[in-house]
Amino acid sequence: MSQNLTPELILTAYARGIFPMSEARDDDDIFWVDPDHRGIIPLDDFHISRSLRKTILREPYDIRINSDFAAVVEGCAAREETWINDEIFSIYMGLHQEGHAHSVEVWDRKTLVGGVYGVTLQAAFFGESMFSRRRDASKIALAYLVSRLKAGGFQLFDTQFITPHLSSLGAIEIPRSSYHQALQAALRVEANFHQQPQPVSGHQVCT
Repeated sequence: MSQNLTPELILTAYARGIFPMSEARDDDDIFWVDPDHRGIIPLDDFHISRSLRKTILREPYDIRINSDFAAVVEGCAAREETWINDEIFSIYMGLHQEGHAHSVEVWDRKTLVGGVYGVTLQAAFFGESMFSRRRDASKIALAYLVSRLKAGGFQLFDTQFITPHLSSLGAIEIPRSSYHQALQAALRVEANFHQQPQPVSGHQVCT
C-alpha cells in the first residue's frame, strides 16, 4: 500500500475497525487488517491472579505513564518477529505527540523492564503491543492500564488478537460484527486517559 500514512489517516482507520501492520521490521510494505474475530479485554473481567497480585505488592517497580513512549515501542519491536517497521514506529510517535498514543511503563529504578502502548480514540483504547524483560512485567503493565481505562471511563479495550498470555488475563474473542458494534458505541462517548486511577493492590502510579 502507499506509505503516505498520517496520524489522521490512522485514527480514521481505527474508527472504521482496521489497523496497520507490516510483515517484518525490515519490510517497507504496510497493509490494513480487519480480522474476522477480534480480541478484547472486558474491563470488568480483567483477571489478576493471586501470584500476580503478590508480585505487584512485593516487587519494587515504579509505574509511569508516557515517560519514555519511544523506548516502549522499541522494546515491543526488539524481538525476532515483529510487525513494527520504521514507518509504523514513526507514525505512532506522531500519534503520541498529538496525544492519541500512550504507554504504561514498568521501571526498576532507572531501568525500563516492561510496558504496553496503544491508541486512544473517544472511549476506545486500541492496544498495540507489549513487552517484558522481567517476569510478569507486561502483566503488571496491563493491570495498571486496565485500572486507568476504568477510571477514565473507557468502554472498549481492543487487543486486536488473542494469545494464551492475554486469555489468562481475561481476554476474549468476539466476531467482527460484534466488535464493530462495540466500537461505534465507544466512539460516541468521551473518556480521559489521564484520569488518576485507584492504586492496584496498594501501588500508586506516577503520572
